[in-house]
Amino acid sequence: MKTLTLKNTFANKLIKALYGLAFLLTISALLQACKKDSNNRNLAYSAKEFAALYGPQAERIEINAGVSNNITLKGGTKITIPAGAFKMNGNVVTGNVVITAGEFLKRSQVLFSGTNTNHISGAPLESDGFIFLNAAVNGTNVDKQLAVNIQITLPTNNTRATQIWEGVEKVDNANQMAWQAPAQNANGVGIKRESNPVAGFYNFEMGNLGWINCDVFYSYNNPKTTTKVTVANNPGSFATFMGFTGETFVFFCAKGSNVVAQLYNTDGPNTVKSYDNMMPVGVQGKYISFSIKDGKYYYAELETTITANQQVTLTLSETSEAGIQQVITSLNNY
Repeated sequence: MKTLTLKNTFANKLIKALYGLAFLLTISALLQACKKDSNNRNLAYSAKEFAALYGPQAERIEINAGVSNNITLKGGTKITIPAGAFKMNGNVVTGNVVITAGEFLKRSQVLFSGTNTNHISGAPLESDGFIFLNAAVNGTNVDKQLAVNIQITLPTNNTRATQIWEGVEKVDNANQMAWQAPAQNANGVGIKRESNPVAGFYNFEMGNLGWINCDVFYSYNNPKTTTKVTVANNPGSFATFMGFTGETFVFFCAKGSNVVAQLYNTDGPNTVKSYDNMMPVGVQGKYISFSIKDGKYYYAELETTITANQQVTLTLSETSEAGIQQVITSLNNY
């Protein structure tokens, strides 16, 4: 098993793996960004460059798929890949495979990357950490569905059980992401969808590659409402998954819980709303918005308690790249 040097960001690899699109950041864009930085200007010029540069970086590891492999990622996630786990066009792979993996264990990592903890229903989830996992042979991705389940051990400080989810994209035909129950195996054997912590880790199996998550429903018994956020001076359009399009993100971050609920359903040119009747009334937290457009950075936040049919207005203030990094990182302890 050999660790490879990674020259591209995780966001670039992810978009390439899932959509087959060109890199988000070209060499020329990086050179221009570095030139701007040398003049004490911001490094990332757009929301997607920001997500690519400051979201979790990928780890790439080369393995022999014909034998069992144990991988430990930098954040402590352990992955056991049995021999013959991968297929390509339905045929079991036995040669060299390159694993691409990224960890999203902190709230800041979710925000930096432009991902979220939204359930497919629109309900907010409290994340216990998630990863992205891909495998390729000579640059071609293997089948997403595995021939044999892989085992995942995710680090945690929790004492409660968690639930297992897989990520989906193109939510409501938009380029957004959310989480749903993991797919069943082709042989009808279900994947266990709950895990109890043992010695500081959640241990579970997964039958497919892609986004893999440990989450629980947040304040699921509270009365639910619909909330709206207006960004009064939005400099651009609202951002999609990982900043692939648009400039402006809007999130609700719950106090004391790793909730990063993205509001992305538009309700007018400068307003987004939660999914209908999905936000828990009585929960304290911060609505935050940050925007990156044409190399300029903007940020706003409002600490509040969710009330029925809540409508809030955020007014962005221009800040620096370092300023946004600082406030996002501080939300790890909120």
